[in-house]
Amino acid sequence: MKPVIKHWLSAALLALTCISLPAWAISLDDAKSSGLVGEQSNGYLGAVTSGSSAVQNLINEINKKRKAAYINGANSAGVELQVFEVRMGQRLQQRTPAGQYIQQPDGRWLKK
Repeated sequence: MKPVIKHWLSAALLALTCISLPAWAISLDDAKSSGLVGEQSNGYLGAVTSGSSAVQNLINEINKKRKAAYINGANSAGVELQVFEVRMGQRLQQRTPAGQYIQQPDGRWLKK
């Protein structure tokens, strides 16, 4: 293949890849609005339905960040991590807008 054609094909493939990458990613707001993700009572996100790997990756990423923040908050407040997590879970569920999901203590998901 001629170098010029190879260069243009490579550039076109790269451009298509860059354009399509955002379609694979999902935001937290989109996941919550779509009913894929909800707030659990322990302060972490959970999958309302068995979702795609993109949704699970989003949940894992956000929960990892939340845990780090909760550890810092618990240490600053001088309370156990579990106490801090439960309190944050209560706050996050209270702030969840209507139409999104929260997890009940028995594990069922409830559309608020």
